Amino acid sequence: MKKTFLLLLLAFTFACDKDDDKKSNNPIDQLPPATQTGAGTFGCLVNGKPFVDNSGFFNCFYQFVEREYYFGIQAEDNVSNIKAIALGSLKKEIVIDEIIPLNLRVNNEFYALLDFNVLQQAGSTTEQEDGFIRFTRFTTNPNIVSATFEFTVTDPATGIVYEITEGRFDAKFTQ
Repeated sequence: MKKTFLLLLLAFTFACDKDDDKKSNNPIDQLPPATQTGAGTFGCLVNGKPFVDNSGFFNCFYQFVEREYYFGIQAEDNVSNIKAIALGSLKKEIVIDEIIPLNLRVNNEFYALLDFNVLQQAGSTTEQEDGFIRFTRFTTNPNIVSATFEFTVTDPATGIVYEITEGRFDAKFTQ
């Protein structure tokens, strides 16, 4: 009886070790997959560290106001002093499968913002520190938007440079 118990305990221990070995330490593997189903996912690497919001509760909208389109998505996590990442457009339509520059937060442009953990000005993409967004799905029935993105932002208070890479989101949006 004791031998059987010890053998089962040993087998269980080795099985658990093998399961732990299957988990990847690669930060990219900790991001949600780049899907196009409205899964409610948002993820990217912030200076190589995973930033993930799988809550599905992040704000995502695409609205037609006074004959102009406005897009926005914001996700929350807490990585490298960043509590939120936002991407959006002012008076700019979504176009599928084109690399769209992320620039200043002005009319007729797409932009990205970083919201930091302290009360300070948000960091934004600029003409010098830009990036891109590429929409891979956009449908209005059902309301699904999916994209990949990358950009660079400097914290205006500290001068720290944040490289946002391997970004992807798949969300349902409101109109």
